[in-house]
Amino acid sequence: RLRLHDGKLIKDRRYHLRTYPNCFVAKELTDWLIDHKEAPDRETGIRLMQKLMDHYIIHHVCDEHSDYKDAKLLYRFRKDDGTFPLSKDVKVFMRGQSLYEKLVSMEESILKVREENSVKYQRTFLGCEMIDWLVQEGEAENRKEAVELGRALLEHGIIQHISNRHHFFDSDILYQFWINFRRRCRLTELLNENSSRTLSESPDSPFCLRKLNPDPGNTSFLSVQTNKEIKIVSAVRRSSITSLAGNSNPYFSTTPTLVFPPVAECNPKSVLKRPVTNEELLSPGAPYVKKTLTIVGDAVGWGFVVRGGRPCHIQAVDPGGPAAAAGMKVCQFVFSVNGMYVLHLDYQTISSLIMTGPRTLVMEVMESIE
Repeated sequence: RLRLHDGKLIKDRRYHLRTYPNCFVAKELTDWLIDHKEAPDRETGIRLMQKLMDHYIIHHVCDEHSDYKDAKLLYRFRKDDGTFPLSKDVKVFMRGQSLYEKLVSMEESILKVREENSVKYQRTFLGCEMIDWLVQEGEAENRKEAVELGRALLEHGIIQHISNRHHFFDSDILYQFWINFRRRCRLTELLNENSSRTLSESPDSPFCLRKLNPDPGNTSFLSVQTNKEIKIVSAVRRSSITSLAGNSNPYFSTTPTLVFPPVAECNPKSVLKRPVTNEELLSPGAPYVKKTLTIVGDAVGWGFVVRGGRPCHIQAVDPGGPAAAAGMKVCQFVFSVNGMYVLHLDYQTISSLIMTGPRTLVMEVMESIE
């Protein structure tokens, strides 16, 4: 949305003696998606925009069309006319993004890389540190409100205890932002979204365990400042968006820019035909062979999804990604990551190990010889 404003694709347009503010022409936007490599072809571009319509992100300016047509029709982002539905989930997400941006932009941020049990975690903070900061910055009136805010963020998958064992408390327990709001993402990821997926099931993109700190220049989907906003033209619309947000809950702000949460190709059904235990994998004469894979990550990641726990397995492999080129296959079990034995760990911990490790990933996997 912000990139389209910058590129002047979104602007006031006149049609049949009436001016429609902050709108775009569908056909021009489809051209833009292809030119900026956000869609490989017109069909994909149409599907992407339809996805935004289905999620009440954009709509026809007169609501005369319920689907997105690649034609000279005018559409508008609902956030530009105050009709975006601010549900509790959206409010919590926007609130989490606002706090994250504020924290990462501080010189002495409480967000740090910390190590626990020989595992390094990104974007971490102590619960009591977060409470202190929220109260000091006026984000919460008192410690009780700050704890409630932290719990709301955790319940919506925005933060979590590093081993996912505790709720949010005013203590020296270590937490981390589970969503990296500055992660580089592509619009095409929306087409892989599973509507039944909960936010906490996976923090990463389809087929990719992404590095938490990508190379400079690829740090965000947006090419403008993250806090940049476009002024809503109508005063009536401005008041309507405030009323939608409501004033009953002091935690949630309507000011941050909404960016889509990271979405993942997350098949809720395991690719394994049956559960396999560590004892079965390691028993003498078991029908499994161990292989060592060296995977050199590219600009976006390594190209696979790991799921399950104790042991974890490979759920999906991008056929065009680095992992596939190294010989990775679905249903393999993860034995070690960069020399660390991981059969006893869950997929979230293994994901953290991979994302905080070097670009060249050395994995030992166990594969069935049946």
